[in-house]
Amino acid sequence: MADGPTINTIAERAGVSIASVSRVLNGLPTRQETVRKVMAAADELGYVRNAVARSLKSRRTHQVAFAMADVGNPAYLAMLREIQPVLKAAGYRLVLHSTDAVAADEIDVLHSLGERYVDGLIMSPLRVTEAHLRMLATARAPVVIIGSVPEGTRVDNVRADSRTGVRLAIDHLYALGRRRIAMINGPLDTVPGAARGAAYREALHDLGLPYDESLVQIGDFYRPEGARAVAALLDRVPDVDALMCANDLIALGALDVLRAAGKRVPEDVAVVGMDDTDLAAASWPSLTSVSLGSAERGKAAAELLLERLRGDAGEPRVVTVPPRLAVRASTAGPDYDRRQSGYDGEGSGK
Repeated sequence: MADGPTINTIAERAGVSIASVSRVLNGLPTRQETVRKVMAAADELGYVRNAVARSLKSRRTHQVAFAMADVGNPAYLAMLREIQPVLKAAGYRLVLHSTDAVAADEIDVLHSLGERYVDGLIMSPLRVTEAHLRMLATARAPVVIIGSVPEGTRVDNVRADSRTGVRLAIDHLYALGRRRIAMINGPLDTVPGAARGAAYREALHDLGLPYDESLVQIGDFYRPEGARAVAALLDRVPDVDALMCANDLIALGALDVLRAAGKRVPEDVAVVGMDDTDLAAASWPSLTSVSLGSAERGKAAAELLLERLRGDAGEPRVVTVPPRLAVRASTAGPDYDRRQSGYDGEGSGK
């Protein structure tokens, strides 16, 4: 039986040196183009690396973990779609953890870095507790946090600009003549809930609108909880003319409740979400939403982590992704969806 592929045959196929192949297969710092050539040649030749032997020798697993609150949330899926190819191109497999935003589970993931089951971690926690900060300070592998952390925390950090994002949404609603703008938020003890709640209050103040506690409803970052929060709000203040929702899932729940209540969107109540997930464009009516750059944050986090895995020991870095407002029918009116679909109102498409 013919011998299987060897480091020599991979080097010949890839057009690189044997030393370069050895560095790639043992997880040592190597130029990205060399990694790509070696991995492609290894796959073509059917080379199967002995992961256990390799990890014992190099103390690398060629695995990276991504821990998020909810793997079903489209915002995290957008991150995942960018993280995966960046890491795969560098020869890393991705291990997923869906923590349900349970701090103890996230702490356990951080603690398990000492067991060397992965070479690095990307984490997007909804809450950053003192326990998180202690574990980050003593982490046994490189960690990148997607989301805000307290100033002075010595960890690479990719964050959204929720403050500017909420301001974009409130300014847009104000320009449309809306003055009874309610806020449907997630828990205030979470990083996004606290940031978006404070930004809402600040935006109203800057526009000369009074802050009214009765126009604020706290729920959670899921569609059913969003629906319940909007129903409670409408029972209390039925005259609202706009809803600023802390994420798209809450906003979709709002659309469900408004439709059931006979409220027209946006004629009676305009609705804005946050995250600009795939669901925003697919909803009916399509949802105006603030993009917080989930995909961009995922890609930036993966690239930062790779730099650490290649030996960069520089100062922690902070990357802030700017927000964008995507205007759709939930504020612009039904003509927006008709224009996008090419429907001319006479039963024919253009």
